[in-house]
Amino acid sequence: MAAGPDEVDYFVREIEKNDGCTLKVKQCYLGDVGCVVWDAAIVLAKYLETKQFYDPSSGVNVWAGRSVVELGAGTGVVGLMAATLGALVTVTDLEDLQTLLMVNIRENQALISGGSVTAKVLKWGEDVSDFQPPPHYVLMADCIYYEQSIVPLVESLKLLSGPETCIICCYEQRTEGINPKVEMQFFELLQQNFNCEEIPSDKQDPEFSSPDIRILHIRRKV
Repeated sequence: MAAGPDEVDYFVREIEKNDGCTLKVKQCYLGDVGCVVWDAAIVLAKYLETKQFYDPSSGVNVWAGRSVVELGAGTGVVGLMAATLGALVTVTDLEDLQTLLMVNIRENQALISGGSVTAKVLKWGEDVSDFQPPPHYVLMADCIYYEQSIVPLVESLKLLSGPETCIICCYEQRTEGINPKVEMQFFELLQQNFNCEEIPSDKQDPEFSSPDIRILHIRRKV
């Protein structure tokens, strides 16, 4: 059988869940940064199923029925993981990544029973009325790298988050080029309205963590 149009330029990354199921995430061979499953996305996805959030043996499931918005979702792997754990997820990115998001939602639908996942366009800094009331969680993996996107990204975080919203941000610390400066600008701007708490490695997935990938919990200042 000939491959359909959405089969041609993809290859599949498999992320095994703790329950033995496997998320299969297509990414593009060619194209911009959004098409690839970055390491920070996998670290964040696996963090969502650590025992503090999700431990079926003791009846803990922080995600069940919670509203979640993923920013800069790219392939959607982080939001898909949250949906398989029972969250009500909206994965967001630019218009040109919607097809990839839809493909990955379709491919993993069988793993989603209690939760849900839909894809929507969200351009940072623009209107977020579609995403109100504020979600319980905002997830973002490796969104801090373009200098020109720092101001609109922080603006989106301000517009999206209510007093109860927890933003979980995971990013790879890059030491070359403009990256350290961009990171510094992001956190300086963020800390005007938000408090950040770094998550130690012993709270992360023991296998899927790395010294240069950091996870932060970010909440609005009261």
